[in-house]
Amino acid sequence: MDALSPEDVIELRRLRWQCRRGMLELDHLLDRFLDLGYASLDAERRETFLRLLGEQDQRLSDWFMSRAVPPDESLRDLVEHIVETVREPTPRG
Repeated sequence: MDALSPEDVIELRRLRWQCRRGMLELDHLLDRFLDLGYASLDAERRETFLRLLGEQDQRLSDWFMSRAVPPDESLRDLVEHIVETVREPTPRG
């Protein structure tokens, strides 16, 4: 994880609160992304993440479960990035 500035730490706390949704699956997915991938986002993608958090839970669920596609390319790219970031590594065997 990239080092976070004090401002980023405050922002991360605020975002963690915003990531608390009405659906447990979304809570876990978004919280995991904050831990694993948020720090590496550039300013533009961080703005897109804020727009993403403004969407309704059911719409987010549909996007993250691939039942629908975000209409906006930047949201589409970010949803794909989040899914890829939080995906559990497959066990070797």
